[in-house]
Amino acid sequence: MWSVIIPTYNRLPILTKCLTALEEQDFDQDYEVVVVDDGSTDGTIVFLQDHALDFPHVRLILQEHQGAAIARNTGIDAARGETIVFIDSDLVVLPSFLSAHAAKLKDKDCCFSYGRVINTANFENPTSESFKLTDFSAAFFATGNVAIGKKWLIAAGKFDPMFSQYGWEDLELGVRLKKLGLKLIPAPEAVGYHWHPPFNLQQLPKLIEQEKQRGRMGVLFYRKHPTWQVRMMIQRTPLHFILWGLLSLGGVLNERTLAPLLKFLIDRGRPQWALEVARIFLNWYNVQGVYENDIK
Repeated sequence: MWSVIIPTYNRLPILTKCLTALEEQDFDQDYEVVVVDDGSTDGTIVFLQDHALDFPHVRLILQEHQGAAIARNTGIDAARGETIVFIDSDLVVLPSFLSAHAAKLKDKDCCFSYGRVINTANFENPTSESFKLTDFSAAFFATGNVAIGKKWLIAAGKFDPMFSQYGWEDLELGVRLKKLGLKLIPAPEAVGYHWHPPFNLQQLPKLIEQEKQRGRMGVLFYRKHPTWQVRMMIQRTPLHFILWGLLSLGGVLNERTLAPLLKFLIDRGRPQWALEVARIFLNWYNVQGVYENDIK
């Protein structure tokens, strides 16, 4: 049996599309969809309870708002399957999604499969998006689209609940899985479309806070695994500090000074271009977050 684990928090509209796609799988094995609601307040719980017949594979697990790491651990503990698939609640998959992961893992034990994630802002038809260079990921283990034996998650110790803020909990677990000898098998046929709303200026406070949190969690990541590789991942090097400091002119280019340019691009139908420009100061907030929570 397979268990798809989906932590969710206040994402009902896209979660509905996510679960509908999982009900349309051409999979020839038993599977369940374990939705761990992390304290949603947008009606997610009532909706899933009222529409249980529409989602026969779904098992709903409730917890107070504690973050993605704990929610995924809750899902692992509740899962009945020997193989676990992690996706996010804003991912819409193709009918061949589970079959594609299963084909890669057939007759293989000390491995996990990592599918392709394509970013899209098209809510009405998310699966129409084509793969872009910016969709490429070199991560060893990321929970956006991955299938792995439950026993390996238990052996590695599951997700560290100390990662209570945004970022790094899956990559940190990946370090421990690699130490167990697990190998990554790319599964580009297991496609998931990661939906996010088109970028707008109202999103900036939340994005900035996420980058600050990612910096703090990056320091925790390094303290657990004090290697040069992790230091590079979290951008805690003089090169990263100088690079992003120069690109942002030491913070002069920020959400206030660049707002007119961002608005200009958004108004002309180029929200993705605007987001790429915003990454200049967003990443500077991340690097500053690392240094402000300095590695001792």
